[in-house]
Amino acid sequence: MGSENLQVSMDEFLPLRDVVFNTLRRGILTGELKPGERLMEIHLANRLGVSRTPIREAIRKLELEGLVKMIPRRGAEVAQITEKSMKDVLEVRRALDALCAELACERITEEEKERLKESCTEFERAVKTKDLTTIAKADVAIHDIIVEATGNQRLVQLVNNLGEQMYRYRFEYIKDESQHEHLVEEHRIIYDSIIKKDCTAAAQAARIHIDNQEKAVMKQIRLDNTPKK
Repeated sequence: MGSENLQVSMDEFLPLRDVVFNTLRRGILTGELKPGERLMEIHLANRLGVSRTPIREAIRKLELEGLVKMIPRRGAEVAQITEKSMKDVLEVRRALDALCAELACERITEEEKERLKESCTEFERAVKTKDLTTIAKADVAIHDIIVEATGNQRLVQLVNNLGEQMYRYRFEYIKDESQHEHLVEEHRIIYDSIIKKDCTAAAQAARIHIDNQEKAVMKQIRLDNTPKK
């Protein structure tokens, strides 16, 4: 089971139930806990060295986030990545990212420009490590700076609300090493467009970035759902 690889990262400032929730959620988002994998309370409690109560609470919260599904007579299992769920999330994110890119063109500060440049360079370094968690973190950092540069707190809030669900699809995308150079190039185009204050090009580049992610993840979903011979 994927749960064998789970490790609890204790945080003295967080209640145990939140630590367990973050551990399970990270396991799902990174793929350590696979789609369709059963989440058995006793097994997870033993594995993580906690009682069943925080496990039960974490599973309930994960269900609300759509990361866990309750199956009659089977119990909890990791929710499948479906074409519909992915399309729903990426459709919204596509529009928001295009808007963020447009507004960033108009409002980005010199300090944010420098940070964005450094983040793009950091992403190129991350790609060379081949470590998926490092690459995903570097990718998120680029988008966070662009969103922050809009100066629109409501927009920041909306993007953050979708952020966790996006992370799951982003991770699926990053798993395909053949896409890494495309990602580097896409980030470079978005950065250049924002620096040049070309709102149209920046918005279009942001849309293409999401479109390519959707195509790659769709391919992976269909591959996973192909009956094995």
